[in-house]
Amino acid sequence: MSKSKKLHDLITQQEAGQQQTRNKPEQTNDLESDIEEVDELEEHEHCHIVLTNFPGGSETFETAAKFCYGVKIEITASKVAPLRCAGEALQMTEEYCENNLISKTERFLAQKIFTNIKDSIKALKSCENLVPLSENLGIVERCIQTISTKASLYDPTLFGWPVTEPDRISNSTARSARVREPWVEDLAKLSSSLFNRVISSMRENDINQEILESCLIHYAKRCFPSITRTSRKSPVSSSSGSSSMIETEAEQRELLENIISNLKSLEHANVHPRSRSPALVRFLFGLLRTANILGVSEKCKRFLERKIGVQLEQAVLDDLLIPSYSYLNETLYDVDCVERILIYFLECYDEREVEGENPRSTAAAMMLVGKLIDGYLSEIASDSNLKVNKFCGLALSLPEQARVYDDGIYRAVDVYLKAHSRISEEEREKISGVMNCEKLTLEACTHAAQNERLPLRAIVQVLFFEQLQLREAIITGTLYDESPHRRMATPKNDKIATTWTAAIRENEVLRMDMDSMRNRVHELERECSTMKKAIDKIDSVGTPLNNNNVSKKGWKNGSFTKKFGCKFKTQVCDSHESTVVEIRKPKHHSNNRN
Repeated sequence: MSKSKKLHDLITQQEAGQQQTRNKPEQTNDLESDIEEVDELEEHEHCHIVLTNFPGGSETFETAAKFCYGVKIEITASKVAPLRCAGEALQMTEEYCENNLISKTERFLAQKIFTNIKDSIKALKSCENLVPLSENLGIVERCIQTISTKASLYDPTLFGWPVTEPDRISNSTARSARVREPWVEDLAKLSSSLFNRVISSMRENDINQEILESCLIHYAKRCFPSITRTSRKSPVSSSSGSSSMIETEAEQRELLENIISNLKSLEHANVHPRSRSPALVRFLFGLLRTANILGVSEKCKRFLERKIGVQLEQAVLDDLLIPSYSYLNETLYDVDCVERILIYFLECYDEREVEGENPRSTAAAMMLVGKLIDGYLSEIASDSNLKVNKFCGLALSLPEQARVYDDGIYRAVDVYLKAHSRISEEEREKISGVMNCEKLTLEACTHAAQNERLPLRAIVQVLFFEQLQLREAIITGTLYDESPHRRMATPKNDKIATTWTAAIRENEVLRMDMDSMRNRVHELERECSTMKKAIDKIDSVGTPLNNNNVSKKGWKNGSFTKKFGCKFKTQVCDSHESTVVEIRKPKHHSNNRN
């Protein structure tokens, strides 16, 4: 044990103690006493050394002891830091032996560890249980500096990155490697304190934002497997995570707020604030759901909502379906949160227009968000607790250019009216007012014209604009028949042509039915008018002497009708009869006058 000063001193003390025990005078010659002395001597022949809080534990001590006895040992990235601390604890310096454990591990650190980012992360991970000795020896700080320096060489804007390892990533897989790097996944396995120190060092070195976001995403997914919906569907895979998972809710909340603060610090760096990515938006939505569950601060929630709103066009409908975890919200999904996100998007949209961004890209983003919100409204419209004002407010929050057609919002209106059949007529009018009937397609107009749930005003508007569309279609079809040039320019889609023909035929049938109903109403009005005139004439005719007698007898035996020459039909409301009352011409009897 000449390679370790501490072990040498301890063994020397043990041997000196044993020598003093052997030199004691004998006090008795009994047989039992002799046996006890022999046992004591055998026990003292073995050295018992107690080393409390030995760095790396018994496994590292065993490896160091083998080194002391000249046994060849293997040094790896995960073992070098514990062996370096063990050499320091055992005082294995060059004063007692050349090429001792301290110099050997320092040489391995300099030549193998601090030149490779992946091995530096492994060595840093092994330092978690070596505090404070690893801090005092500078191993932790040197590993962090190596990781930060090597990470700065990874530039996703370059073709075929990283710069220092061109053979590892081919040009065809360079784009996929930007998202998934082995060292990024290893970095996510660090403890919270070490990970934060690495991220802080990276920010000081102006690391690319995509790399920092990728590191934070992997770390958050490791700590909170429920962030992604795929992890929630497979709990077995999520349970096999790191052993350093946070257990208490307070620690989880603190860790999540720490991750959000790191994301917030990226906005203050000298990078573009609108780096859009569907994977990042999906991650932010998962982070927001977890923040609602853990009850993080409102400041952190608002930051996530604002960051999502900047790139809302990258989201999908499944992302917007955020469950409501508050007792104050009666709805199944958190509609207020989506409304705030939409407000942030509209604010960012105005800023992008002022800055002179490409109008085509901004218009495309607005239409994507319009389609997304329409789908969201259709999904939440069946919620019985969704108020009319909340539905209308979210539907009308988008500008007119967000929707090319209003078929999506009409679908949401139809679902809402079907689920809320007991609302008043005024509320039905308000709900149907969120859609623009002029922007409905022909299929939507055909469906809306036969929709009994819509109020009458909306149906009339739909029929009016449907007539305009059909008129334009007929004119277009006429021009198509007359002009060969338009015949070539018209789309040759048989399905669309069949749909238009069927819609025109249905509209003609509907128009004929309406005309027939209108004519019948006019006939009924004429019949009623004729009947009224006849009754007025009957009231005005009669003899003053026997008026009462004639009236009483006439209604009983039918002489009243014979005398005045009027005859009522049995079916007074039959529209097929030309008149209701027939007036006889009076017979002239000369003999009566005489």
